[in-house]
This record gives sequence, structure tokens and C-alpha cells, in this order.
Amino acid sequence: MTATAEATLVPSALTLHQSSRVLEVGFESGEVFRIPFELLRVYSPSAEVQGHGPGQEVLQTGKRGVGIDSLQQVGHYAVQPTFSDGHDTGIYTWEYLHRLGSQQEQYWQRYLDRLAEAGMDRDAPMTVAAGGSGGSCGHQKH
Repeated sequence: MTATAEATLVPSALTLHQSSRVLEVGFESGEVFRIPFELLRVYSPSAEVQGHGPGQEVLQTGKRGVGIDSLQQVGHYAVQPTFSDGHDTGIYTWEYLHRLGSQQEQYWQRYLDRLAEAGMDRDAPMTVAAGGSGGSCGHQKH
């Protein structure tokens, strides 16, 4: 990616819309995305959600009503939200936010397909993993 392309991925505005539960992200390129908190939460880039390698992802459920309590900037490259369910370990780079926003329909469909394959729905409560921790790193704050 060129320096010019990377510069367009820098947000010019980040707005938390609490009532509609969306993060509005405006980029220097002029693109503006409204990313639902639920989508951000179920695709958290944290090890707790993504696991430590392919096939270790933890399917997230019961996140439709999740909120974002705070949003901290991480350096000049990312933000780290604290979700209302206590999850706070995901660091969302500008590139990742852009990808979630620009490919939102595909991410939603992939999530719905994974739920269907697991025989689950979006509102099912999270279950504790067989190991008892509920998180792949032993860090549970559901």
C-alpha cells in the first residue's frame, strides 16, 4: 500500500451514536461508514474473539444490544473500545475499521452464516467454553 493510500485510511471523524448504537467513521478519502456496535463486537480483533490461529474463532452471541462505554485512541493508528459487556481487549486499526465499514454486508452475512451453521441466533446468551474460562485467553469479562 502506498503512503497516499495509507493516508486516506486515517479517520477525519469518529462519532459514537449511543441511541442508534453505531460508530460513525469518516475517512480522509471522503468515505463515511456507520458501523453497528454489534458488528464491531462480534468481529473484535482480540485474541478472546479471534483465537490464536485459524479455526479458533469464538462465535459471539447475545451482542445485539451491546453498547460502547468508552473509546480510547491507541497511538496514531487505532482505537480501543470498552463495550458495555466488559470486553475491552480489541484494538481496531484504521485499516480494520475501514474494512469493516466498506465490507459490512459481507461481514454481516458471514456472521449470520456462522450462527446458522452453529444452530444459534444473534440473541442467544454466550455460553462458557468447556475449559470453564469462556475466553480463549482465560480472560473473561462477559
